[in-house]
Amino acid sequence: MRERFVANGNGRRIFVADWGDPLDPRPAILGLPGFARTSKDFAHVAERLAPRRLVSLDYRGRGRSDYEADWRDYDPRGLIDDIRQITVATGLHRFVAVGTSLGGILAMALAVAMPAALAGVVLNDVGPEPVTGGADYLIEYMGRDRPQPDWPSAVAELQRMIPDLSLRSDAEWLAFARNTFRQGDDGLLHVDWDPAIVRPVIRGAARATDLWPLFRALRPFPVLAIRGGVSMLLSAGAFDAMAAAHPGMRRVTLDGVGHAPTLDEPILRNEIDAFLAAI
Repeated sequence: MRERFVANGNGRRIFVADWGDPLDPRPAILGLPGFARTSKDFAHVAERLAPRRLVSLDYRGRGRSDYEADWRDYDPRGLIDDIRQITVATGLHRFVAVGTSLGGILAMALAVAMPAALAGVVLNDVGPEPVTGGADYLIEYMGRDRPQPDWPSAVAELQRMIPDLSLRSDAEWLAFARNTFRQGDDGLLHVDWDPAIVRPVIRGAARATDLWPLFRALRPFPVLAIRGGVSMLLSAGAFDAMAAAHPGMRRVTLDGVGHAPTLDEPILRNEIDAFLAAI
């Protein structure tokens, strides 16, 4: 993996992870993590797809990217500009956007902001009609630090807060915990994001956006849509409405899985590989 930092319009450093062969002739993969997640979530995808190139990032205020001094600069609508900067800096002229949760919304927005660069989209457990109650739960979860004394405690906290993930083994839960927490100078494990990232959403600005025009902008593009069967953010009804609005969309539901699938589930490996093979 190649690592670099790209300065965004605010002068903040955005961390970029770049896997695979830059000379691979196929459209690259642009990995767009969930709201409080980082590029680490795409490491297993990159390893499986190699040598196909995959580029991902830590959004501002997450992971190794700089934190903002003013919480207003965490408005998710500003992240599109960061993504533009990164695609230019890394030479991504054409790519398939694979977006989880917020990353999927950003992938929809790219159909408007960068249509010539977009080759296809994978939407992971997100759509234009989020379930309000689930969003409120996740905002509460992401809006405060929850220091843990050790990794077993961190795993237990995640299992308590988001028990419906597809993770089954102790090793899978530990890997997820290591992608969620970081060790602080105080020796404790802290969430690997600035809890202030939720403040623009709490204030309502980010929630007021009608996402259906963004989703409809995907109609010219191949789309694979994924839903966790017990997702707190994407209902079965909304999933059906998405299929009606984009008749060519491929979709798959993971029974018993909550928000959000890891993209490493066996059925998703097969679906994603087949989808990408055609692009």
